[in-house]
Amino acid sequence: MTSTTRPDVDPNLKALLDAVPLEFTQEDGVELARERLRAVKPPSALLPQLRIEERTVGYGELTDIPVRIYWPPVEQHDDLPVVVYYHGGGWAIGDLDTHDHVARAHAVGAEAIVVSVDYRLAPEHPFPAGVEDAWAALRWVGEHAAELGGDPARIAVAGDSAGGNFSAVMALRARDAGGPPLVFQLLWYPVAVGDRSAPSFLENADAYILNQAVSDAFLSWYLPGVDLDDPAALPTDVAPANAASLADLPPAFIGTAGHDPLRDDGGRYAELLTAAGVSVQHSNEPTMVHGYVSLALASPAATEATERGLTALRAALHG
Repeated sequence: MTSTTRPDVDPNLKALLDAVPLEFTQEDGVELARERLRAVKPPSALLPQLRIEERTVGYGELTDIPVRIYWPPVEQHDDLPVVVYYHGGGWAIGDLDTHDHVARAHAVGAEAIVVSVDYRLAPEHPFPAGVEDAWAALRWVGEHAAELGGDPARIAVAGDSAGGNFSAVMALRARDAGGPPLVFQLLWYPVAVGDRSAPSFLENADAYILNQAVSDAFLSWYLPGVDLDDPAALPTDVAPANAASLADLPPAFIGTAGHDPLRDDGGRYAELLTAAGVSVQHSNEPTMVHGYVSLALASPAATEATERGLTALRAALHG
């Protein structure tokens, strides 16, 4: 007899998230939400030591975007691939520090220069401020990759959650603007379709990290006054799945989690990209929760799940 019960949350993640809950509501306010995320950081002793530089970059009228640049621990110092990384946090929380260990993991795992982008956050800066910062930073990288020791012909975008959303949006914008030419998009549990009636939203309404109240808070801060009931009406800078065509986008790896409201969103985007002729690897991790890449150091299963995406990224960048 086949069991219809799904695998439980990975016990290591469960123990961590029971001890350090990340829940909050819109009424709690964004500052408390930011504090909660900042509290979940691995000890610096566990992190790989890399060459790191802080810069302020810009493109066009946007001139003051902070970035943190990571160089991989390899002997080669020129002609390296470049990954532009967008951190998660519901477009409202998270920063270069909360995702420092994630950016390091991508630099090491992909053997690439990583440019982590500190885009403006809601509710102080609602949509589309963050998207515009993300785009300006990508265009800066397109023009300055070589001076960083990077190869301008091997640029990828990567991001988790809201950053996965930005990565998908950037891939679309870069295609439509004729560059920067991207060779890959690594989308960790992204928002790409925006359909909150999908089964995974109902199944995981009380999930760890991204429960219904947290999701509502993020959306109210980032998209105030936007009608979210008709996902097909959302602009492509919010829901890239609504593009007239998804053809000719860079190959993608989409990582989703079984215990995540966004599981079906990422899965559906993988289907749409595949139907448009885009090469896609979709890896759904049945015991994982939203945010597992940030929690990889706390769980061998999360480390393995993260490694699957990093392996795909490295293969795309190094051929």
